[in-house]
Amino acid sequence: MRKIAIYYGSTTGTCEALASMIAKALGVEDENVHSVTDMTKEAVESQDVLILGSSTWGCGDLQDDWYDGVEILKQADLQGKKVALFACGDGESYGDTFCEAMTHIKEALSASGCSFIGRVPTAGYTFTASTAVDGDEFIGLALDDVNESDKSEERITAWAQQLQEEMA
Repeated sequence: MRKIAIYYGSTTGTCEALASMIAKALGVEDENVHSVTDMTKEAVESQDVLILGSSTWGCGDLQDDWYDGVEILKQADLQGKKVALFACGDGESYGDTFCEAMTHIKEALSASGCSFIGRVPTAGYTFTASTAVDGDEFIGLALDDVNESDKSEERITAWAQQLQEEMA
């Protein structure tokens, strides 16, 4: 059984609620869903899979609590771990930096030895640009709970199924 932890950064509660939905879809117990403010190097290193999520602020910035979290992740031994990213954004009001928070996390972990899983096709999303897009896929799960909340549950369910396969 793989040890999975979900860490989120949430200012308004949206990313926290979405992290809980992801946990439920994956069968991850509540005690393995944490605010990034509770992250420790030891806790991260004890996991096989990390699911990391952030709301996107300003011009594609990380949620504030993630700045310390990124530093903890950089110090941790992530060799051989699988990492899945998700981000919340507003594809209408901030369509040119949609869900870019996950880009910052991925870049911070680029030399860590972890492998990234959970890429999602951009088809069906409404936005204009994002550094979180590679080719025709997001580097993780993009969620617009402001304008497309009716699609969040379906997207999370599909992503959870995909992650189960990619974690195997």
